[in-house]
Parts: sequence; C-alpha cells; structure tokens
Amino acid sequence: MTKMTVVIPNFQLAAETQPGTVALKVNNLDAQTKFYRDVIGLEVYEQNSMQSILGAHGSRLPLLILRRVASPLPLTPKTGLYHVAFLLPTRKDLGNALIHYLTEQAPLIGASDHGYSEALYLTDPEGNGIEVYRDKPRNQWDIRPDGEIPGITIEMDAQGVVDAADRQWQGFPTGTKVGHVHLKVAGLKATEEFYTDVLGLSLKTSFGKSAKFFASGGYHHHIAGNIWTGRDLPASDSHDLGLAYYTFWTQTDEELERIKNNLEKLQQPFAVLPKQEISLTDPSGIKLRFEKIPQN
Repeated sequence: MTKMTVVIPNFQLAAETQPGTVALKVNNLDAQTKFYRDVIGLEVYEQNSMQSILGAHGSRLPLLILRRVASPLPLTPKTGLYHVAFLLPTRKDLGNALIHYLTEQAPLIGASDHGYSEALYLTDPEGNGIEVYRDKPRNQWDIRPDGEIPGITIEMDAQGVVDAADRQWQGFPTGTKVGHVHLKVAGLKATEEFYTDVLGLSLKTSFGKSAKFFASGGYHHHIAGNIWTGRDLPASDSHDLGLAYYTFWTQTDEELERIKNNLEKLQQPFAVLPKQEISLTDPSGIKLRFEKIPQN
C-alpha cells in the first residue's frame, strides 16, 4: 500500500464501480414518496403499501428505495446516513432545481461551493439529509500531485446557478445518479481501513480529524464518513428510521466476482443474496451491497 496524503490500496475497485441505490427506512411511506417526487424531483417507478422505488425521469435505474418500517424506534444518535447526494448532469439542471426548490419553499438548509462542485442541501420530513449537486469541469478541481482532491466550503454563486437555468423544470433529468453517500460513522480509523483495505476505495482527502472522503478511480468522493454527531455511536437497529443500506453498482459480472474473491481472500464476512448481490456490513454497522448495474 502507498501512503501519502491519500491512501491507495493494493486491491482497487474499478473506476466504473460507483454508488447506485440508497434504501431508506421510513415511517410515513406516502408522505416521503410524495416529498421525493414533488419536492426533490425524482420519478416514482413503483409503489405499493410497503415500499416505493424512485429514480431519474426517462430512466429505470433505481436511485432511491423507501421502505415502510412498522413501529419505528424513537430517533436517537446512531450511525447511518448523513446525506444522500444526487448528482445532476449540468449547472443548468442545478439552476432549474434551485428555482423549483425556492418556488416550492423546500426545506433548503444550505448552498455551498466545494471547489469541485456546487451543492444544495436539504432535509426530508423524517430528518434524512439530501444533497443535490453538479460537478464542475475536472480541470477546475484542485488535484494534487499525489492524487489528493481536497474540497473547500464557501458560499455558492447562487445567482450564477440561477442564471444557468432554462426554467424548464421537469424533475431530475436522465443522467442523474447517486453521486456519493455521506455516512455518520462510529470511528474514522476503522472506517478508513475498511473502505480502503477491504473494499478497495482510495482515500482522497481528510477533513481534519473528523471526516474522510473515499472514491474509486479519479473522483473526488463516492463515500464520505464523519464523526460530527459524535464518536462511537451505536449502530442502527432494523426498526430505526434512516439508512437501510446502499449499493455499489459494477458494470460487469467479472468485476462483481473479483470483489467477491477479494473478500474471501481477506476472510471478510459477506453474504450472497438471491440476485447475486454481495451484502456486507462496515465497522459502524452500516449495511452495503455490490451488484451488477440493473438493466435500464
């Protein structure tokens, strides 16, 4: 393993292996489905009494699954989702989203320029964090010689984003995807070891001693973990609201098999689900899966 500012593991995920679906446990399925459809901008693909499946318009790739939890436990600080981040294709799309959110008086809690991206932050009715963002052109990113991609947090040029809009809001367009998943973790050391040594992501940068950012390939981050809510948080229970699991999508069966072989080599516990998904749990008790990208 090479250790510099970044951490580059010996086993590396393919650059095309990236986050796919985020599944949330919710209390009010109808209200949450309506919020993510009418306010956030996702399209509902399927809905029944127990779950809803949502994604971008003009696509069938499931980006968000909402699952109803019977008798949810009271909310307490635990590991899980900090925010799910939906990546829009262009600045125009972000401008259309911002105008829509302002018009709908959506629960916007922030807007930031991170150097490599421009991002809007919201919270859903049950307290799950949401980021909606667009990436800047890669030649505008601060990429260091060792591969580190540090971010910044400054005020977003909201007027510039609005000016880029064509005011033709029709929800999240084709090409929208889950750009990254930001997690509340129990500890950073174990998180770094798992996501680099076990999963094969590279550590792209650290935010002091409170957050770490990981990615496959040359991206700024696909996964982040922070301890801003506290250290050594307990893991979520099946009846806790919030994150149920998230997935990485591989592009090929061969990549999925390569990941499985690496986990076996490391003697890392995992399960193979009926559709050949690989299911495992990180050191914070957060569940994740690897699966071949569904047919669109």
